[in-house]
Amino acid sequence: MKNYSSSPRLNNHSASHSTDRNRRKGFWLSALRLRVSLRDYAFCMATLLLFCLGSLFYQLNGGPPKVLLEIRQYLGESTFVDDHGPPTPRELPFPSQVIYNRVGKCGSRTVVLLLRILAEKHQFNLVSSDIHNKTRLTKHEQVDLMRNISTIPQPFLYTRHVHFLNFTRFRIEQPVYINIIRDPINRFLSNYFFRRFGDWRGEQNHLIRTPQMKDDERYLDINVCIMENYPECSNPRLFYIVPYFCGQHPQCREPGVWALERAKQNVIENFLLVGILEELEDVLLLLERLLPHYFSDVLSIYKSPTFWKMGNLTGTVKKHMPTIEALQVLYQRMKYEYNFYNFIRDQFHLTKKKIGLKSTSQNSAHEPDFLRELALRTQEPLEEEEEEEEEEDMGQEDANIWMVQP
Repeated sequence: MKNYSSSPRLNNHSASHSTDRNRRKGFWLSALRLRVSLRDYAFCMATLLLFCLGSLFYQLNGGPPKVLLEIRQYLGESTFVDDHGPPTPRELPFPSQVIYNRVGKCGSRTVVLLLRILAEKHQFNLVSSDIHNKTRLTKHEQVDLMRNISTIPQPFLYTRHVHFLNFTRFRIEQPVYINIIRDPINRFLSNYFFRRFGDWRGEQNHLIRTPQMKDDERYLDINVCIMENYPECSNPRLFYIVPYFCGQHPQCREPGVWALERAKQNVIENFLLVGILEELEDVLLLLERLLPHYFSDVLSIYKSPTFWKMGNLTGTVKKHMPTIEALQVLYQRMKYEYNFYNFIRDQFHLTKKKIGLKSTSQNSAHEPDFLRELALRTQEPLEEEEEEEEEEDMGQEDANIWMVQP
């Protein structure tokens, strides 16, 4: 009997069949690998497309799209926002919001002229209002003005003749205030003659400013006005400086202790500096020290011949001193104004002492006669060179346009 299992022919056939089976297995494995590779490729392309679209949405909308944030939340903590968040905000100086609620007849036109030069030099936004005769606002007008001020790009300095505004009362961020005042009688005299006769810029300038003023009023002797108690030379018209610091409350316009004390408190809490015009160079030195990003180099600009050529025609004309008796009457009527002025002068000198600045003022602290001191101050050249602001005259100007860029 033949043993077929050991037959060479059978052995060859079995080996051939095994080879074919291995070939078919390799073919299917290769096809499977090819199919998996195409799927991987498609997945990668889809992922790339997804991230491209995400990047596009991110750039167009200023941030990552909502779907990417949801994916981030689903996947857990990631460094995506940390690495690709919004750009770092611009670093602003402090304070970056400043208000100069300038008091009329206290050298504010000189300061505003300086600010225009400084704004261009130091690149801050200066907004100077053209409204000179509306210092008292309704509640609605207060809110509108404060909201408009708060929208000015920072850093900014806003300036206008307006009584103190309490931003925090309406839940708006409170800016920093600065201001300058002067001897109350000097301020009154400067205003009295300026309204009647203007300044050196033109002989007819005063006629344009006060066309309704009759000649008998225009040429009214200052002593007669004071001694015969004309409205212009008596209260409440003489109660002028304190309301700028007291605020918008109706009682702030009534000469008395309440308005005086509230004005002092506001100065302590909200004003970075209140200077006095009689020591203007020291005021500028302090502003340069306290607000260098606004007032750096201000004193050198102020002393430059070029600057004085721009403003040397603004001194009040035909100004003269009343009699001693008239000055005494004025002083008694302005007792609250002088109480506030002396408070500000003491605070100003204390600030200079703390910073280590020596006073450039030549005024003596031990003058025995106040009226004599006043007369000497009035004759100082500084006052004659000042360019002054228009006196407040309620109800003559519409305040719908609230600001004018210089």
